[in-house]
Amino acid sequence: QVQLVESGGGLVQAGGSLRLSCAASGRIFNINTMGWYRQAPGKQRELVAAITRGGSTNYADSVKGRFTISRDNAKNTVYLQMNSLKPEDGAVYYCNADTIFTPSGRYFEVWGQGTLVTVSS
Repeated sequence: QVQLVESGGGLVQAGGSLRLSCAASGRIFNINTMGWYRQAPGKQRELVAAITRGGSTNYADSVKGRFTISRDNAKNTVYLQMNSLKPEDGAVYYCNADTIFTPSGRYFEVWGQGTLVTVSS
């Protein structure tokens, strides 16, 4: 079994920063693309940022220049550095791995449990 565990959410004032972490646990060979999604109340889940195993990244237009995604393949961990936070960034942030390779096979579309980010104005 594999799972993704997020941490780092919390309450921050507008203009502040937070760093989210997501660690994959279990016996893992490697992980393809990892990403961060978010879902605000009453809205659909949306992609915030994604990063391939090789380090290529893409971002939602709304976070470009403010958020940075990175990963440590040796630790099977992905990070999201969020700067200049705005109230509209408040949401539950979910970590995703599109494919996790393990000795027992591949796991597709693995999600974390989510971590809440609240930005006060």
